[in-house]
Amino acid sequence: MLNLVLGLSTVALGLVFMATEGWPAFFAMLALAFVLGVLIIIPIGGAGMPVVVSMLNSYSGWAAASIGFILNNSMLIIAGSLVGSSGAILSYIMCKAMNRSFFNVILGGFGGDAATAASSGGEPRPVKSGSADDAAFILGDAETVVIVPGYGLAVARAQHAVKELAEKLTHKGITVKYAIHPVAGRMPGHMNVLLAEAEVPYDQVFEMEDINGEFGQADVAIILSANDVVNPAALQKGSPIYGMPILEAYKAKTVIVNKRSMAAGYAGLDNELFYMDKTMMVFGDAKKVVEEMVTAVE
Repeated sequence: MLNLVLGLSTVALGLVFMATEGWPAFFAMLALAFVLGVLIIIPIGGAGMPVVVSMLNSYSGWAAASIGFILNNSMLIIAGSLVGSSGAILSYIMCKAMNRSFFNVILGGFGGDAATAASSGGEPRPVKSGSADDAAFILGDAETVVIVPGYGLAVARAQHAVKELAEKLTHKGITVKYAIHPVAGRMPGHMNVLLAEAEVPYDQVFEMEDINGEFGQADVAIILSANDVVNPAALQKGSPIYGMPILEAYKAKTVIVNKRSMAAGYAGLDNELFYMDKTMMVFGDAKKVVEEMVTAVE
């Protein structure tokens, strides 16, 4: 209700400025616009933040196009329209990948109640943890390995170490594939760019629709600092992320998860995958852990 009042007040002040050209009305409108911008962004959850950033980019394009019409500048109109439309399309792609509407992202938080409950109630749940050496031993006995990169891999800049690990496994006769979720990382294509930078062969990289059917036959799934994109909670009715397409890593025979801690992902939800009997957690920086795996793989 406060945002609605501020929004209507901003529009009213804009009309007053147009009618009177009085600068006090303009500066009052500007101040309310700043306050409204902050209040609209505050409740948006972390999982929806990339959508918001993309939409802000889109807004800047439409603003430039509008100025182009005012100044009769064709270049501004064309460039602004390209930026505005591409930002809007990108936002649509991300919303579709999270099974959420744009208005759901903009007008509400994401997983806040669940996050609060998870952080405030009960004892920590037990998990099976191991070292990089333990993970390397499991990998050495596998025939098929699927690697799931996440945002933490990008932060740690571990893509080159991951490629080196994959090469070692391949030389041992192990089939290695990479599974890419549409919104893993900050933007669509983030993980693809990282793997391309490390010169990972394109024929080893698979999109979610192509790889999900193979997790059931995979001996090991390595999840490198990914969380929400592999969370089975998306399959449970009533979950805040119910219906969100995920990588079905939970179907693999063994799951190795690398994270710095048991902290929740951007959606603020606990991940049941981490507590499964077949899951082993390897805590630590992604680059350091993967490098230790590379050393340990014989």
